[in-house]
Amino acid sequence: MKSSIAELRRGVLRTAVCLGAILGSLLASHPACAYEAGGPGDGEFVISDEERAKITEAVPDSAPATPKKPRKLLIFDLNVVYGGHPSRFYANWAFQEMGRKTGAFEVVISRDPAVFEKASLAQFDAVFLNNTVGNQFSDPVLRQNLREFVYAGGGLMGVHGASVAFWNWGEGGGDDWPEFGRMLGGRGAAHREADEHAYMKIDSPGHPLLTPFPEGGFDLRDEFFRVGDPYSRNRVRVLFSIDTQKTDLSAKPPEREDQDYAMAWVRRYGRGRVFYTTIGHNPAQYWDPAMLQFHLGAAQFVLGDLEAPTIPSARVTPAIRAQEELGWRLGITAYTFHRYTLFETIEKTCQLGVAYLGGLDFQKVSRDIDKNFNADLSDEELDAIRMKLDDAGVRMLSCFYSVIPGDEEGCRRVFEFARKMGIEVLLSEPPLEALDLIERFCDEYKVSLALHNHDQKASPNYWSPEAVMAVCGGRGPHIGVCADMGYWMRSGIDPVAAVSTIGHRLFVVQMHDLHELSTDGHDVPWGTGAGKVREFLEEVHRQGVTPMKFGLEYSYDWEDSMPEVEQSARFFDQVTLDLAK
Repeated sequence: MKSSIAELRRGVLRTAVCLGAILGSLLASHPACAYEAGGPGDGEFVISDEERAKITEAVPDSAPATPKKPRKLLIFDLNVVYGGHPSRFYANWAFQEMGRKTGAFEVVISRDPAVFEKASLAQFDAVFLNNTVGNQFSDPVLRQNLREFVYAGGGLMGVHGASVAFWNWGEGGGDDWPEFGRMLGGRGAAHREADEHAYMKIDSPGHPLLTPFPEGGFDLRDEFFRVGDPYSRNRVRVLFSIDTQKTDLSAKPPEREDQDYAMAWVRRYGRGRVFYTTIGHNPAQYWDPAMLQFHLGAAQFVLGDLEAPTIPSARVTPAIRAQEELGWRLGITAYTFHRYTLFETIEKTCQLGVAYLGGLDFQKVSRDIDKNFNADLSDEELDAIRMKLDDAGVRMLSCFYSVIPGDEEGCRRVFEFARKMGIEVLLSEPPLEALDLIERFCDEYKVSLALHNHDQKASPNYWSPEAVMAVCGGRGPHIGVCADMGYWMRSGIDPVAAVSTIGHRLFVVQMHDLHELSTDGHDVPWGTGAGKVREFLEEVHRQGVTPMKFGLEYSYDWEDSMPEVEQSARFFDQVTLDLAK
């Protein structure tokens, strides 16, 4: 069955190549446009003045979000062994006009793979693969640069043909870079008519990218791709899809057994913000005001200016929606399962229905990778960890790093590790004399440091809210606090009162509830002990503090704590549902 489907897909792709070549020859004789001499797909399509005016008139007057800083968007529109989509030139013009008119971003357009050199990529906030068909480039270094750019926090936007970028066309062809498909969220280009009429169902009501469209859905004409693996609602947040109840699809057999035809989605790949839509085959999409507003919002999302929920659709519950509304993220702290491997911890996190994880630098990775999760891992071993996280639909937000070296070379190795793993914040207890160096790397890598506490004897500089805030005084925005509530309570510190002392420097909370407030207090499920966990969460909400992560750290009954951990997670769910009302 799989082989016949693969043959069918290859047949569709070969047909598309032929149609592309025919389209290219037809365009050359069109009175308003022409392909200039050059390789397939390298020609320039000339948009008429009338069409430019239609696009400019339809471009929104303002952007949905105010840019946090000047933004730069790279548009890459190379087509390889394919006549090319003329709509990409309309998209180029539309995005240039959107950036110019709204001031939301500056556009740079290129077809030169050299633009993906690391130093070149560093100037951009996001990459827009504009109908990029075929194998864009095969240089493994350039591919690694793009992957690391996205995983470390860059944006990736793709329309239509981007789902078959890095794909070898013709006999014996196929997917030449499987991780690109993971990154984008789907693969393939199976479609019907170029102007197929379908009704769209809104899958994520209230999502900020969907404001241009009515919540009841809308109808549309375009060439709609039905993508294949690795597409899954366990990986992506579907924005809208073909409404199979309202659309007559009986003319051909279903392209997918589940008939799940997602037309647009968003996701996170590490820290990276990813958007893809199959819409974009026909030029008319780029003088449609609603579609342009949709693309503008998507651009601001991948650039980092428009916040939007990305937890995969299959993982979304009422509690997850409440947490997205609050801006709160619950993550399992790997120390909870430190007697297991990181891979087993990822599996347990997925099983618990929790979307986030905090790593641990002294935890073994897996049975096959008998090494600790730290900067000594090879790129290939880090690749395997990223694949494991992606398969589970889990994102690693933080990592406890026992010792961040106080020398230049050692410190950079740790931050390179954090960058490659998409980590937002490192938790550690560095000596005071190392903080200046560490903060410099925090600023360079845009990775924060949360100062962790044990008790007064083990953490004399960080043990209390007052002590750690004295250290944070005068520091920049990337230095904050990781509050271990268990140690606070055992030291006689009231976590509720501590919120006022720490305020917005509260980057991470290692949450605990104890059976009694004493040095002998041990963990119990949240809300069942003496720790005033609900009151603490209510105070964090009242003061408008938004930590990067609420860590679920359960430090008791190490071998069999899943029932208690799950009870704690559901307690957090209930509190957030109450707070979001």
